[in-house]
Amino acid sequence: MIDPGPPVSDVYRLQADLCRALSHPVRLSILEVLRDGEQCVCHMEATLGLRQASISQQLMILREAGVVDFRRQGPNIYYRVVMAEIFPVLDAINAATGGSRTRIAHVHANAACPCPKCNAVKNLGLDQLAVRG
Repeated sequence: MIDPGPPVSDVYRLQADLCRALSHPVRLSILEVLRDGEQCVCHMEATLGLRQASISQQLMILREAGVVDFRRQGPNIYYRVVMAEIFPVLDAINAATGGSRTRIAHVHANAACPCPKCNAVKNLGLDQLAVRG
């Protein structure tokens, strides 16, 4: 006998829960930042211009929905998307609303981020300039 899976109402309930997890502008912007790979909370603060408490609150909702996960490294907490299927959904939402990733990318390029990942890139750039000089 073939297993029919969960009742239809359960499937819709799971889908509605995921839609609720996506239904906040800050959560959508966090996912756009995480599209570029794992990021620490301080990086999201600098990129999005939001307080750590606000970002952490929204990350908790995304984590509970199974969209993101985290790891600790020293004092930093790094988040990553574990539900890669979410990106085509975000792309469809962007297409349907005329949105784009340009705004987040522009803010990110101008962010003064104290995170170890950004500082490693900045320090690498300075080291390369010193070698050339």
